[in-house]
Amino acid sequence: MASSPAPKAHIAQTLLSRAHSPDSATQQFTERVKQKPLFLRATSPSASDNRSRRRLERLRKKEYFIRHQKPRPLSAREKRKSGLYDLPKEECKYAIFKGLHDLWVGYMQDVLDLKSNHAVYITPNSHGSKLVSADYHGAEVEVVRSRCAGRVGVKGIVVRDTKFTFVVVTQRDEMKTVPKEHTVFRFIVPLPKRADSAESQQKESAEDCKPLTFELHGSQFENKPVDRANKKFKWRNIDYV
Repeated sequence: MASSPAPKAHIAQTLLSRAHSPDSATQQFTERVKQKPLFLRATSPSASDNRSRRRLERLRKKEYFIRHQKPRPLSAREKRKSGLYDLPKEECKYAIFKGLHDLWVGYMQDVLDLKSNHAVYITPNSHGSKLVSADYHGAEVEVVRSRCAGRVGVKGIVVRDTKFTFVVVTQRDEMKTVPKEHTVFRFIVPLPKRADSAESQQKESAEDCKPLTFELHGSQFENKPVDRANKKFKWRNIDYV
C-alpha cells in the first residue's frame, strides 16, 4: 500500500528558512504568520457603509438647518382657524378708527406732494402710479356706483383691504364688506393748511381750498396692498357698470 505524500511546506516558512536558522524560522513563522489573527471583514468601508454615512450627514445638516431657520409662516387655513383676521365687534367703532383716518390723510398728502412749498398739479401721468400703489387702510371711501344698488351710498373707513373686498366701518359702528368688482369708490383728500399770513389767506379763493376728490374703480384694483407696491399698472379701458 502506497504511503501518503508529505505535506507541502508553507511558502512563508520556506522563505524564512532561507534567511534564518531553523529554530528562528520556525518561531517567526508560528508567531507572525500562523498565530496572526485573520480579519474576515475588509478594513475599507463598503458601498452600503458609505451610503449610510452620507445619509447620516444629510440628516444632521437638515436638523441643524431646521433648528436655526425662522418659524414657518402660517397658511391661509391656519390663519382663518386661529382668528388672526377677526376683528372684535366691541372694538370696531367709527370713533376709534377716526384717528387712523387722520393718519392716512397725512400719508396721502405726502404721497401727492401736497405739503411742498411749490405749486403741485395732480395729473394721471404724474400721480396715477402713486395713487394705485398707495395703501388704503384708514381711507374713508364711499360707494358711488355698483351693480348691486343696495351698496350705493355705503360710506366708512377702510379697516381691511383684501384682494377682492374692502371692509369698512360706518358712522353707525357697522362693519360692511364691499366687493371691489363692478364697484366705484370715491375718497377725498383735503388740502393741508398753510401757515401763511391772514392777507394771503383772504386772497385765496374758495375754489382753491376745495379738497381733492378721486374715484377708484374696484375692478381694476383687485390686488393686495403688498402686491400693489411693486406692480406696474397699465392703462386699460374701463367697463362702466
